[in-house]
Amino acid sequence: MGSGRNARAPHISDGLQGTGAGETCLTPSSWSRTVPRELVHRVSVAEVLLTDVRHCGRWTFCAAAVWPRSHPTFPRRHDGRHSPWMVVETVRQLGIYLPRCHFGAPATDRFLIDDVSYRIDPAREPRAPHGGTEISCRVSVTDLVEAPESGRTARMRLRADFLAGREVFARADGGARFLTAERYAAIRRAPRPGPPPYADAGRPRPQPALLGTWSQEDALVALHDGALVVDPADPHHPFLFDHETDHVPGMALLEAARQAIALRSGGRLVRPVAGRMTASRFTEHAPPAVVEGTPYGRTAVFRFRQDGAVTARGVLRYQ
Repeated sequence: MGSGRNARAPHISDGLQGTGAGETCLTPSSWSRTVPRELVHRVSVAEVLLTDVRHCGRWTFCAAAVWPRSHPTFPRRHDGRHSPWMVVETVRQLGIYLPRCHFGAPATDRFLIDDVSYRIDPAREPRAPHGGTEISCRVSVTDLVEAPESGRTARMRLRADFLAGREVFARADGGARFLTAERYAAIRRAPRPGPPPYADAGRPRPQPALLGTWSQEDALVALHDGALVVDPADPHHPFLFDHETDHVPGMALLEAARQAIALRSGGRLVRPVAGRMTASRFTEHAPPAVVEGTPYGRTAVFRFRQDGAVTARGVLRYQ
């Protein structure tokens, strides 16, 4: 997720009815093998969720994904439910795969998510069986914009309805932009050499149980001058930092926000079933961004501040 001041995060609806996602795709999907990792911007094959994407109508696609039962960062809960970030990561991978494979976006283009939202129906969401959960998606692309000088795909929105069997249990929506390598370099500061300046700062870190994580290595926040800041315990985290990046990835921001809210709520709010986030600018690795999370009943708002400016903000909602 990167900069983008013109996009607005969609409202989180109160239900999943009327999606039209239960329609049967003309071509059955396959869960036999994952798509090539480079088509979803992943280095580790183990982090690729998509297994099949097929065109099934004008700007409409049918997709398949497998959510692993034993994901090391986001393992299933004791009741078998998957992490809500599996929904967000699936739509992130769709947002890269579709432009590359169906809308002519070159492999050299940089992909930036301006906003993302999701909602899960806890009464309908699947429980992890043996091995993994086979997920189907009905994806609609809207607001497709082409660059006038080149005709290349410049931005789009997509909405994905998630099904387990024939029942819709979640929806995600997002807006993305695509920049040429030259354009991206022009708007970015010179990348710092070496790994991000984390881990060796010696900042006190809350215990994993207070952050709703399974291990210290999954912690993304620490205390600094009385504030909570983004400070990954593992700057080479296998999921959150799967590949080198010159800014804090959007998935890492969402997880940092979730951890901040878990801490501020005293462990009451841990698993968000709905949320949205809008990125107004890049969140840099340094100086460490301050993350603020404020609970209000079953809802919590969050924002990230860096160098006196808000870089991203959003809301998470809990069952």
